[in-house]
Amino acid sequence: MTEDLLARIAAALERMAPAPMPAPDFTAEAFAWHTDPDRLEPVARVSRVDLSLLIGVNRSRDTLLENTRHFAAGLPANNALLWGARGMGKSSLVKAVHAAIRAEGHDLKIVELSREDLPSVARLLHHLRAAAPLRFILFCDDLSFSHDDQHYKSLKAVLDGGIEGRPDNVLFYATSNRRHLMPRDMIENERSSAINPSEAVEEKVSLSDRFGLWLGFHPCSQDDYLDMIRGYCAAHGVTIPEERLWAEAIEWQATRGGRSGRVAWQFFCDLAAREGVRL
Repeated sequence: MTEDLLARIAAALERMAPAPMPAPDFTAEAFAWHTDPDRLEPVARVSRVDLSLLIGVNRSRDTLLENTRHFAAGLPANNALLWGARGMGKSSLVKAVHAAIRAEGHDLKIVELSREDLPSVARLLHHLRAAAPLRFILFCDDLSFSHDDQHYKSLKAVLDGGIEGRPDNVLFYATSNRRHLMPRDMIENERSSAINPSEAVEEKVSLSDRFGLWLGFHPCSQDDYLDMIRGYCAAHGVTIPEERLWAEAIEWQATRGGRSGRVAWQFFCDLAAREGVRL
């Protein structure tokens, strides 16, 4: 009876335990990391724009491109935090730079990791480390942390923490609307209520210091906004008189309450549809 009970318990535990992740097939160029169960799913088509269409971010573009080129060539490179205004092309730049480096002949892969899956990052790094000499950009979009969020502790393993450290064949790029990855009112609140204010938020603020590159993105000027739209028109063969483009684009951004790369793209999509142009 006891042996039968133990056998049933063992069988139940085997059913509850997740199956080991099969060896990933790294023939694709892009992957999305998922958990429950752990798996790297190939992305058949990456949603991105050409690097030449990203206007007004020249310095960030050149810096990230050079850093990524160094990494793809096996040279030292820095993790990068792209922070700043919404809709100014932070995530678009990461994906465009990846495509540009691949076009230069480097078999560089990109893996997207969601913020919610950060606790599983050690398991992901294990699989990527085992895939050397292949090289990977680990990409986390819209990264930020709230007051009671403990996910940031898992991120340290990607940057420079842990006994193993970051694998030599993995580089981490993240985008965020916040330079220090946490809201300002949270910083001030913890400083005001702490016994030692200078140390109250050191652990979380120091997380952003672990990125070797900080690339800032700021609201675009009207000229850059119009240049973005002109670039989309030229790339997709949309012909429109300059006076009409100027008037309609300015009216569009006024209704949105601001200018950004995202607003420029949204206007262009509307314009292309009205002109009968398929994208």
